[in-house]
Amino acid sequence: EFQISEETDTAEYVAYFDVDSGNIIGRCDVYYNSMCCSLTDILEKHSVESYRNIADEKSVLDILLKYLPNYDPKYKILFAGKDSDLVFDLLDRGIPAIMQKSEVRMTDRFKALKIRKRAKFDLGISVESNLLDLSVTSTDLSPDELLDILFSYRKKKRYITLKNGDFFKIDENESVMQLAEMMERLHLSPRDFVTGKMHIPSYRALYLDKMLELSQDIYATRDSRFKSLIKEFKTIEDADYIVPSTLKNTLRKYQTVGYRWLRTLDAHHFGGILADDMGLGKTLQVISVLLAVKNENPDENATSLIVTPASLVYNWREEIRTFADSLTVSIIAGSQKERSELIGNWQDSDVLVTSYDLLKRDISEYEGKKFRFVVADEAQYVKNRNTAAAKSLKLVDAETRYALTGTPIENRLGELWSIFDYLMPGLLYSYDEFRSTFEMPIVKSENDAAMEQLRKMVTPFILRRKKADVLKDLPDKLEEVRYAHMENRQQKLYDGQVVRMRKKLESANEADFRKGKIEILAELMHIRQICCDPSLMFEDYNGSSAKRELCLDLIDFLIDGGHRALLFSQFTTMLEKIEEDLSRKGIKYYKITGATPKEKRLKLVKAYNEGDVPIFLISLKAGGTGLNLTGADVVIHYDPWWNTAVQDQATDRAHRIGQTKVVNVYKLIVKGTIEEKIVEMQNAKRKLADDILQTEGVASAAISREDLLELLS
Repeated sequence: EFQISEETDTAEYVAYFDVDSGNIIGRCDVYYNSMCCSLTDILEKHSVESYRNIADEKSVLDILLKYLPNYDPKYKILFAGKDSDLVFDLLDRGIPAIMQKSEVRMTDRFKALKIRKRAKFDLGISVESNLLDLSVTSTDLSPDELLDILFSYRKKKRYITLKNGDFFKIDENESVMQLAEMMERLHLSPRDFVTGKMHIPSYRALYLDKMLELSQDIYATRDSRFKSLIKEFKTIEDADYIVPSTLKNTLRKYQTVGYRWLRTLDAHHFGGILADDMGLGKTLQVISVLLAVKNENPDENATSLIVTPASLVYNWREEIRTFADSLTVSIIAGSQKERSELIGNWQDSDVLVTSYDLLKRDISEYEGKKFRFVVADEAQYVKNRNTAAAKSLKLVDAETRYALTGTPIENRLGELWSIFDYLMPGLLYSYDEFRSTFEMPIVKSENDAAMEQLRKMVTPFILRRKKADVLKDLPDKLEEVRYAHMENRQQKLYDGQVVRMRKKLESANEADFRKGKIEILAELMHIRQICCDPSLMFEDYNGSSAKRELCLDLIDFLIDGGHRALLFSQFTTMLEKIEEDLSRKGIKYYKITGATPKEKRLKLVKAYNEGDVPIFLISLKAGGTGLNLTGADVVIHYDPWWNTAVQDQATDRAHRIGQTKVVNVYKLIVKGTIEEKIVEMQNAKRKLADDILQTEGVASAAISREDLLELLS
């Protein structure tokens, strides 16, 4: 067998390329020192010189054949046969691959073949009548070529042939991808995108700006109104919207930013989600906007509508009365006839407040009415696009729409779509398209590109601050009263008990009063139990309980927001009722009452602080002192303890050394009842409140008959 010497075993390759009548031709020679052979010899049937490295030659020939698959034995050349795909592949990938193995020589005709990978695109943007006018041009391409590129990109083609014969590479072309992405996201056909001006909603402006920031080859010509719009959203803190003078010393710094953000949205006819964490004052920020718009346009007849869970309807009225008493408020409640009359006179009030449940019943009454603002409070109520509440809300006409929610929505994409479908229909397309474009790729495949795309589209319209973000602006304990409003049977039972007690007091002389004082105070306890839940007093009661519903709604909201709560009541029977509700909902909880052994208490406290059970039910007797429950960041006082020292002791189970979070304290009060009366009298007559609610003070002579009559008035 012939042995290859060291002097001749190194092969050197030289490939030649030319163009003949549009056909690419090529050949390759291999040199062993001064010996020159043709690589195509391998394709012939006869044997080749034994000193040649056939395996190596074949590897080079295989690369050539991939792009020039045809062989002419007469001239010993390879050719493409005028196949433009092969020509493009040879220029794009073939030549670089061959150069890894061989020297490459080419004629001028071959050198004239080019692949262009970049082109400059000019996007003209102007704003007019809440619409964006767009026009797309290119100094490097004709409109027909640009159109061909966009159509070909949609068809997943790798290139097009330009009029001058050059190839234009489409796949892996960043600027084309960005242009096509804009086209897709703006719901424009390639022809619309290239020919003439396009008119799209102005809420796409912020998305477009984000896209253009990332592009090197797309140059934007922006008009002054577009620049102004973008600048306003980038400098919200410096926006020129003046806080109403009556609230200037009330709003915290971050709330002022929220107010200006809401005003900026309104100025450009955008909607948005104020998604601040629970307890950061979303209601107050909206009220400040309503008040400012009213103050700035006193002659404008502009009514706004607040839609909220039933348990929060009266809370809104109280908040407006507290912070903006110049705004007139109507609660849409009562019988269908009463509600119809209130809605019919809608323009007599600055603000209407209704519940999601009543809105869907009354939706026909809102037809033909255009509100200045519509605010969807606790907007997770419309997270399901198929519910009557969601469909009804979307039918209400308004200049500007806001949504409020303290619940994180980043991972609940279907809910996000439904809320934006209310705010700005079309921003996230139809649900089917949203699902295929974003929800499925993100949820099922964890597609980062789809997530980033969605983020670009919605980020400008969501403002979320967590407590940790604004700690400098916050006290370490936030207190808030939540009001419940009794209806129907509960109200009648309450009224009946009050009338009965008033008659007893009015008919009693001083001697009778002193003699029957304990019995009278026991009756007072019954009235307070009716406020908590009538079933505490009437075993066969099966109607609604306003405060119990308010409490359960609050628990749902805080659990959705990742919070954990201590819930205090002085009635152990009330805690049992709440236990039933939590069990029915599948919510985990711990419970301590006076009957809980000390050793078990310590185990439950340790388990709560180290675990993730969201609710801890605690009775006044058991939990007022001695427990360290810093695992909670929310405290709920179900029934008020008018002795503030006792109440504060309970709150301090969570709000104490070792607590790293701001603690929210919620006091649940039934509106228009003895509970509210005692709140009003608390500071003026502290001894009265203490005597009524502390066992040791029940027989105190400090409580007069007149005091009790005042409480029941």
